[in-house]
Amino acid sequence: MCRIGAIKSKEFFHPSAALHLMLPQQEGHDNSGFAMVMQDLAGVFSKHKDKPLLSLACTQKGAKLIEDYMEANDFRQLAEWIPRGVKNVKLDIKAMPYYIFRNYDYPEYYSDASEEAKGELLLDTRLALRELLEKQEQGYVYSFWPDVLTLKEIGDPWDIATYFKLWDNNGDLMAKNVVVQCRQNTNYDIVRYAAHPFFLQGYTLCANGENTFYTKNKEYQKSLHRGYIGFESDSQNFLYTLHYVLQELKWPIKYYKHVITPLPFNELSLRSDCAELRAIRQSLGSLEINGPNTVIGMLPNGNIITCCDSKKLRPVVVGGDGTMVAIASEVCGLNAILPHRNQEQDVYPNEREVVIINDALEVERWKQ
Repeated sequence: MCRIGAIKSKEFFHPSAALHLMLPQQEGHDNSGFAMVMQDLAGVFSKHKDKPLLSLACTQKGAKLIEDYMEANDFRQLAEWIPRGVKNVKLDIKAMPYYIFRNYDYPEYYSDASEEAKGELLLDTRLALRELLEKQEQGYVYSFWPDVLTLKEIGDPWDIATYFKLWDNNGDLMAKNVVVQCRQNTNYDIVRYAAHPFFLQGYTLCANGENTFYTKNKEYQKSLHRGYIGFESDSQNFLYTLHYVLQELKWPIKYYKHVITPLPFNELSLRSDCAELRAIRQSLGSLEINGPNTVIGMLPNGNIITCCDSKKLRPVVVGGDGTMVAIASEVCGLNAILPHRNQEQDVYPNEREVVIINDALEVERWKQ
């Protein structure tokens, strides 16, 4: 079983709030993985929100490889946060020696480059760093993007939070947006990259369920973009399609649902936009997914989204209290973080709907 969720707040808050959403106190400790992506950061990163932030876990040798590469490619370090894990306590965590979160300035010759060119540079750099560490089995690179921090680890999420002192709200680690997932009943053979959520150029996504079209999606996506790599989980299919529809094709978010779970052809013929929807289904059929899924994600503009596939067998619920809105894969998670909200205003997205939470914490619902 997995717990996934996203939190969007008007104020900066500590990630322990997201942990409590995923880990209600009545739950047991039988999980085996934790990951989160934080966006719109405060704390130690507040002075460098426009500069790319590198998130990685590595060995000592891996840290030296990273430093040498960044120096050789004219990235100048600006700030750093290296969490010191709790020692001498028996914890269920397969910890890496080093966790590094480091802000860099862009190379000087990119000072006048467009945002698009900078985004491509950051992607190419992350891919190069990943390949560098993978070749020598020295670590993992999760994200390299302005104002985004990614933390992934294998073990009991309660113990992971203890190890990184995430329960201690000392003000170092704060954000307005968090997407997080805890995994249960998996095993330590999975690589850290497989921990949800996944990140690519400002897009964050995790899915709860399964995708029986994984192989078909994977083979097609590999041909679409150099950033569509790894495929440690079928949930990456959802992320890469989200990126492809919005970032590469420049389509609005409503078309994402039509790509991953298209309407039947007999229903398309009744729509005023049937020509467009038929063309999408025929040309991008290899991106359609299949299985009972809930999708929760975050866009580069800070909006958070959720949708389900056509089987709608996985629950998802949206709720808020005026200062914070949360999306959770189970209502018990929402109850844990927003116990005093008006539950009568909760939104349960149906199988043909996309829900978007904007910066004003307004809930927008788009019907497929």
